[in-house]
Amino acid sequence: MHTSVQWDVIIIGAGPIGLSTAWNYARDHRDQKVLVLDQHPLLTQLAGTSGEERHWRLQYSELEIFRLTLEADKLWRQLEHQADRKLIHRVGSLWFGDADVWTNEGQIRQTMTSMNDMNLPYERLTMAEIERRYGFTGLDSNYEGFLQRDGGVIDVKSTLTTLYSLASEAGVTFQFQQGVNTIEPDASGVTVLTSQQRYRARKVLVASGPGSKKLLQQLDIELALSTFEMACISMLRSQRLETNDPFWFAFQAPVESDTNLFYGFPPNPWSINGLDRLGTDFEVDPITEENAPSYQANPHHVERALEFARRHMPFLEPDRQHSASSCLAVLPSNPSRQFYLDSARGRCHGGENLVVSAGGWAFKFTPLMGQICADLLDEREPRWDISALRF
Repeated sequence: MHTSVQWDVIIIGAGPIGLSTAWNYARDHRDQKVLVLDQHPLLTQLAGTSGEERHWRLQYSELEIFRLTLEADKLWRQLEHQADRKLIHRVGSLWFGDADVWTNEGQIRQTMTSMNDMNLPYERLTMAEIERRYGFTGLDSNYEGFLQRDGGVIDVKSTLTTLYSLASEAGVTFQFQQGVNTIEPDASGVTVLTSQQRYRARKVLVASGPGSKKLLQQLDIELALSTFEMACISMLRSQRLETNDPFWFAFQAPVESDTNLFYGFPPNPWSINGLDRLGTDFEVDPITEENAPSYQANPHHVERALEFARRHMPFLEPDRQHSASSCLAVLPSNPSRQFYLDSARGRCHGGENLVVSAGGWAFKFTPLMGQICADLLDEREPRWDISALRF
């Protein structure tokens, strides 16, 4: 198999972290050659969560992660200034439900404690206040929640196209529809094999979403990650409550069939389609070789979401018109862990030449994790404390 030219850095995965890393590294190393490989086209929705928006929030239950979101916020503002466009629409982050239930988003009660510790302002709300203000109905009167006004939604397409443009301007080379089959690190670098090509680089970043686990298993690096296919439903409104309603997440105790967690994006501020997007956060039936993703929404999960809308969201019209899609979410199996981000030094032969970013709802950390990965590829101590992310 033919070997291409020697690269300084190869990045596997052209998602948000891969693009951000490519730009950050190339910007600081104009004399080096950086290559990004991805098995899909740019802006694919096959390798991670789908849709036009992602949840932006500052608040976390874990203080170590919370501190990182505050740093990420500064970098988002710098990125917006450089791009001369708004990437985060700060319409607010509304959490409500059972305040004592732990989920992959954290816990309401502990998060309020963390916001107090971090001096982040928020408005604590009873369920009656939430129903009156935001139009929900029929939820448990013992539920409670809060509104954090700096939260909101991230414009996915604008963010990815911005990073792609910045990376291209910095000299990064992209090769799409090049799926990586094997990575072979050694003491002097890493060999990367696709079905068409053999590549060689001094350093490699693995940030390929659902594909990362399989690549790392070949090196006997086992990360406790599970991939789930979750349903997303878009539907019309029967009425408009406010110009920009907040993103919301409903914390509820699990039921026999699923984790009973729902979230919702109001009609996003940069689109004119006027559709709400309602998602299920069900960690059930993890993807395996035998249980491959269908890229179609599970009908039972769709019905669960529609029933939630019928019972609790009278401002929607789920039975008039709706469309469903699915998304892949790669999440740590350990509920106390959010992400894996580290050098593979000591984990395999040549691991010092390999950096891994895998798992979690990471889009909100895009500019921060890009800088951290660039630091690790440069064999520098990251600018921020990533002890909660290392593996």
